[in-house]
Amino acid sequence: MLSTALFVFSVQASTKAVAVRIGDTELTCFNWKPEAPTKEARTLFVFHGTDRNAQEYGDHTIPLAAKVSCALVAPLFDKERFPNWRYHRGGIQDAKGNLQARIEWTYTILEKLLAQTQGENTLIGHSAGGQFLNRMCAFAGTSAKRVIVANPGSVIFPRSDWSFPFGMGGLSPALSSEEAIKSYLAQPMTFLLGTADNKPDENFDTSKDAMRQGGGRLQRSTNCFNYGKALAQRNGWHFNWGLVQVPGIGHDHEKMFNSFEAIKAFER
Repeated sequence: MLSTALFVFSVQASTKAVAVRIGDTELTCFNWKPEAPTKEARTLFVFHGTDRNAQEYGDHTIPLAAKVSCALVAPLFDKERFPNWRYHRGGIQDAKGNLQARIEWTYTILEKLLAQTQGENTLIGHSAGGQFLNRMCAFAGTSAKRVIVANPGSVIFPRSDWSFPFGMGGLSPALSSEEAIKSYLAQPMTFLLGTADNKPDENFDTSKDAMRQGGGRLQRSTNCFNYGKALAQRNGWHFNWGLVQVPGIGHDHEKMFNSFEAIKAFER
């Protein structure tokens, strides 16, 4: 049974389901808090993959939240209301590929969700959740202190000659301008990458445009990071991205989030 109180947190070994109202939208969030939180309010938001298993993600992220002394929120973006174009790709385009107004983007809901907490927010997403957060950094920005993008299937390259959802082109002049690219490179985003997530699997996008990014998830994010770093250095722009590798780990959110390197990405 859901609690309808706003961000009721559990101190048990598993998360507590809470119904959170955001305008006309109600999201189920799975919440947890440490028994001895820090004086400064801090919340870690975790974003599930394509299986929409938010509770599993929340429960598996408790060890990380405990180590970094954060309350934990795992929102559920169900497939019925948030199909891939609204979740993986943030609702920037509709199902037919038409650019939507910003108010229709899923990131508008997310930012209102973040506003319901106090203090510092960190966002971490794996696989589809990583795609969701990466595209947020590229086009919407965030009020969060840090964004950790783990093993995304594809990413946004900071270039306007590649079309969305793989680059910043094909949307509108404002979303592919030099200023938009500079803003993207300045986002507090860290790629957290498993070194064994380096080859296609059943959910891997093998379309021509996607394969141009690289042959595995590790390669795609690494290539994007290197391209962005070189672009920023060439133009004298601020570059605020990070890249942390988790040795020997494949496409496994639990192992990724409970690695030493996840804490390193958090503390960056």
